[in-house]
Amino acid sequence: MHNQNPEILADRAAGCPRQKRRTWLVAGVVTTLSLTVVAATAVAPATTTVPRDTVIEALGAPVYRVLSAEPQPFVQEDRVRRGDTLSSIFDRLGIDDPAAARFLRTSEEGRRAISQLRAGKRVSATTTPEGKLIDLSLPLTGGAGYFSISRNDDDFAVHDDSNSAVTAIVEMRSGTIKHSLFGATDAAGVPDAITTRLADLFGTEIDFHTDLRTGDRFSVVYETLLKEDGRAQGVGRILAAEFINKGRRHSVVLYKDSEGRADYYSDDGRSLKQAFLRSPLEFTRVTSGFSRRFHPILKKWRQHKGVDFGAPSGAAVKATSNGTVEFAGKQRGYGNVVILRHRDKVTTLYAHLRGFASGVRKGTPVSQGDVIGYVGQTGWATGPHLHYEFKVSNVPKDPMAVVLPAARPLTAKELGRFKQMSAPYRTRIALLNRRPDTIQGSTP
Repeated sequence: MHNQNPEILADRAAGCPRQKRRTWLVAGVVTTLSLTVVAATAVAPATTTVPRDTVIEALGAPVYRVLSAEPQPFVQEDRVRRGDTLSSIFDRLGIDDPAAARFLRTSEEGRRAISQLRAGKRVSATTTPEGKLIDLSLPLTGGAGYFSISRNDDDFAVHDDSNSAVTAIVEMRSGTIKHSLFGATDAAGVPDAITTRLADLFGTEIDFHTDLRTGDRFSVVYETLLKEDGRAQGVGRILAAEFINKGRRHSVVLYKDSEGRADYYSDDGRSLKQAFLRSPLEFTRVTSGFSRRFHPILKKWRQHKGVDFGAPSGAAVKATSNGTVEFAGKQRGYGNVVILRHRDKVTTLYAHLRGFASGVRKGTPVSQGDVIGYVGQTGWATGPHLHYEFKVSNVPKDPMAVVLPAARPLTAKELGRFKQMSAPYRTRIALLNRRPDTIQGSTP
């Protein structure tokens, strides 16, 4: 210990003055602590002794239910995807059953069901662990319910689910446009049937052929229909929707007026159903505009009094507004044609149709969005397309540029009722958009 500090060692010597000072310091500290302990003891409450008892309880071992040795079925549900075939759907649902595939491809009912498969529709199946089909439900288009089959030994029975009881639940979705409307709605889990109705609802305000922009947003509240066993039956009504296009907000809410008529209205009570859609077809392209053109059949220049939309043969043609069928039949050059008369001296014409929708005849009332015919190439047409004309007081107007007639708004009395009844739907849209300022004061 040659490097010990001599000063510190000196302090340890007996009788050292510094040691004396330390003794008095220690004594003072001890005295202070003693007083502190006394003071603490003086104010401490009386302690209470709590009696303790030991309880011993025998716990039984948990009871486990042993499953039977019988193979349990599997229930699978999926959505139809773009480009799906029966084989790809079977693969995703875990179905390995050549007999079931053969039945669907050869029976009349099966072929009809397969032909109506559309992206976004739900399909469900029950199978054995080996993939043998027990039952299968395929959606039918046009709100016609589901095509269902079930195994009956080595055969299959067809069931009609179109009249089965359904329950409506409310679903909410929102998304942002990156490439296309259908791409965005697919990413958000919105069924194609709802996407199509969205385009119809906002078709009076937005031209989805030319106006759609990256970054546009949509929000939609709609009904999903469930069967008694809890499986999806399809979709119901759109209850409320919003579309922000090029920074401008468009919104609609479903409202049933005091007379029981259901219609879609904007926030300020403007009815959209009585306005006009820009296009009578879903997501098509203009192949010939409203201008002079060289006629491909007559081989000469002449005024083209409407717009031609390129579309596949058989595509549904819809009435662009409420009206009455003024003519449904054949006309020279036009082939099969439908002419509708609307309010404010407006008429619309749909030509080169392959055929007419059921019930379309002179005097028949139609509503906006009703199917009135199907794309064809009758008359003077070199390929399947729709020729569409818009006339005001019998004067042709460019359907893509004309200022469409304004819809009639609600009365002041009805507007107050509309605001109250539509508040829950508008609250849901605000929640989707996370806008607290809009949510405040709304009825949940």
